[in-house]
Amino acid sequence: MATTQNEGDERLDKLTANLARVEDLSKRLTAALAHRKTADTALSGPGQEVYMKAATAFVAEMMQNPSKMLENQVGYWGKTLKHYVDAQHVLLKGEIKAPADPTPKDKRFSNPLWEDHPFFNYLKQQYMLNAEMISGTVDSLEHLEPNDKRSVEYFTRQIVDMMSPTNFLGTNPDALERAVATDGESLVAGLENLVRDIEANNGDLLVTLADKQAFKVGENIATTPGAVVYRNHMIELIQYSPTTKTVHEIPLIIFPPWINKFYIMDLKPQNSLIKWVVDQGFTLFVVSWVNPDYTYADVGMDDYIRDGYLRAMAEVRSICGTKQVNAVGYCIAGTTLSLTLAHLAKSGDDSVKSATYFTTLTDFSDPGEVGVFLSDDFVDGIARQVAVDGILDKSFMSRTFSFLRSNDLIYQPAIKSYMMGEAPPAFDLLYWNGDGTNLPAKMAVEYIQGLCQQDGLARGVFPVFGDPVQLSAITLPICAIACETDHIAAWKSSYRGFAQFGSNNITFLMAQSGHIAGIVNPPTKLKYGHYTNPAPLTTPEDFIANATFHKESWWPTWGKWLATQSGDQIPARPPGGPQNPILSAAPGTYVGAIPATRPEPHADPVT
Repeated sequence: MATTQNEGDERLDKLTANLARVEDLSKRLTAALAHRKTADTALSGPGQEVYMKAATAFVAEMMQNPSKMLENQVGYWGKTLKHYVDAQHVLLKGEIKAPADPTPKDKRFSNPLWEDHPFFNYLKQQYMLNAEMISGTVDSLEHLEPNDKRSVEYFTRQIVDMMSPTNFLGTNPDALERAVATDGESLVAGLENLVRDIEANNGDLLVTLADKQAFKVGENIATTPGAVVYRNHMIELIQYSPTTKTVHEIPLIIFPPWINKFYIMDLKPQNSLIKWVVDQGFTLFVVSWVNPDYTYADVGMDDYIRDGYLRAMAEVRSICGTKQVNAVGYCIAGTTLSLTLAHLAKSGDDSVKSATYFTTLTDFSDPGEVGVFLSDDFVDGIARQVAVDGILDKSFMSRTFSFLRSNDLIYQPAIKSYMMGEAPPAFDLLYWNGDGTNLPAKMAVEYIQGLCQQDGLARGVFPVFGDPVQLSAITLPICAIACETDHIAAWKSSYRGFAQFGSNNITFLMAQSGHIAGIVNPPTKLKYGHYTNPAPLTTPEDFIANATFHKESWWPTWGKWLATQSGDQIPARPPGGPQNPILSAAPGTYVGAIPATRPEPHADPVT
């Protein structure tokens, strides 16, 4: 039905009003950006040295093997020219359609206009051909050290992904269609979302991934019943209420990573690892780490071990009246659990019966994709920044890990929020992902330099309380779970680390999926399977070549293993005890506490 004059005038008035709102929002945007805190430039991107090495390698390759470079360029020219001729040929025939499109499927280009519309399809195909050429050129560089090549490949991919036509309003059909359909309202809503994010992050841009109003920790996530039974300046120790009449004698304590919050294992009852463990008849304790502020600047790895691991284990033994505990470490908490166990072994302390590791690296000689952030320029930049702030702000770690999956965690959410004007989804996993924590300055430098960059644990030189420890000292039973597509703790690197342990009782499981989805994988969903191989650890290649695939979750496999390490059945234990009164209900107070900010220095008054 044709649009009447009055309807057209109303839509024009609406568009004019929206444009006026854009002007007001632009002023807010300018004001918000003015609050951006100055950060060390090394944390904003790679140093010039990376590009100089790439350019030098390219020139060397061109001089020594010009035929390969010319073949790459001529191939690109040929594909580009052929596509241009095909597009022109279709138009000359009077057909308003796109030519044949041989480029691979890509979810960024899901709108039908990318396939059918001549303009959008031309942009898409040219972009894909350019991306293929650039990636091929970088991949062919042979005169680069492996670490330098990995950095060049990573940052080249970031630039290629950033330049996708979907990331720009004028070449994004979804955003343009929405803007027209809403008379510009979507663009105003998008700008409001952009201003909100910049204001919320003190001038920095971090895309809000989930609706922050949709979840409240302790009310609709992290709801498994339990109680805080111990608290110090580093941890709250949560004991969960039993759901079975009897439990295994030896209690279990989980140490989650302190880069994020523990409730990733307790998002909702259907996928809660914490609830599942309790339902299997284990007395479960979980550490909730403090979210440090600038006053924790001098807290280091020794403090985490002494006031976190050793203190928590001692409290659990006291509450349960046992001489031993079983321990779990997840990611960085697994690395630190290894430091703790190596120290205990050196001291002749057998208070830990067995250890389980979730997605843990102990050998950082090949850290995988994360290795691009272990170059001297980036690590030195972190050291300089934390010396000023007293902490490594959660935004740096969040941004670092997000860029490892930039299309999924940066560009696509930004398009939906800022171009389409959509509200963030009510997604519990993404809510948790945005609920990060700071790292103390001393600990951050010790971990990133001493463990990650210098590989101190695998080399046997990283000290605990001043005394270096070795992986070979760890001889207790081990169960290690790694994830097949983990971009933070690559499974092959994880495997190589456990092969260096002194234990002759190591069970290694390789779960499908990644760092989070591979671990939070309840048996009821039958979503991801896992691989097992009972042979002694040798190489990752041997493991997978002779592994057996199980289509169900790894949880039941681990549960059976854990039961063999946990002793006889005894009456279930309620939380707390005479020396450990209940301090608060789970999930405790640390999980929602907001760290204090360092006061701004004030100039002396003029007299």
